[in-house]
Amino acid sequence: MPVITITKENYDAEVLASDKTVLLDFWASWCGPCRMLSPTVDAIAEERPDIKVGKVNVDEQNELAAQFGIMSIPTLVVIKNGQIVTQSAGVQPKESILAMLD
Repeated sequence: MPVITITKENYDAEVLASDKTVLLDFWASWCGPCRMLSPTVDAIAEERPDIKVGKVNVDEQNELAAQFGIMSIPTLVVIKNGQIVTQSAGVQPKESILAMLD
């Protein structure tokens, strides 16, 4: 499943109303660690059709970043049934991200 760009306009429909577990990647184009993590997140999106993967550009979607209390990027947030179940900041190995989803 391709990665979805999450905005405040599509957040409710794509994240809150999703019947799948959602992995959100909060990032920015100027962030080196974000660029390091991005291929891993993209690979998970391709390999796991049972989840939805979205990316939130914190520069363009500062309201969403504030809503989640994002203080550093990259931050990954896992949401199930509209509720945050776990989150992590910083670059994570693929195995750790997959463990967050289970």
